Amino acid sequence: MDSDTQKMYELKSQIIQAVAHPIRLAIIEFLVDSEQCVCDIVDHVGAQRSNVSRHLSLMLKAGILTSRKEGLKVIYTLRTPCIVKFLGCVEDVLKQRMQSDMQILCKLN
Repeated sequence: MDSDTQKMYELKSQIIQAVAHPIRLAIIEFLVDSEQCVCDIVDHVGAQRSNVSRHLSLMLKAGILTSRKEGLKVIYTLRTPCIVKFLGCVEDVLKQRMQSDMQILCKLN
């Protein structure tokens, strides 16, 4: 594999890693329909503000989110709403895996 291809895989991996946490997944799904202030995101995910801020910062750095100041509030938006399609694909994989597991369980009975 050439170095450009290797670099592209590394960059893709960074983005996938940036969504690979339950709190980050919850934040992404919460932002699907509209932008939200950090205070509402904290309430939605039920985690400490400092913890949520750390997750938001990571996703900002990865290019998944954007933010803007509105007075004293920080408002977050999905920069790339297509990430939700990827998460839908993940759900499809999970459903197929569960169906396969169920078929195996049925054969045991």
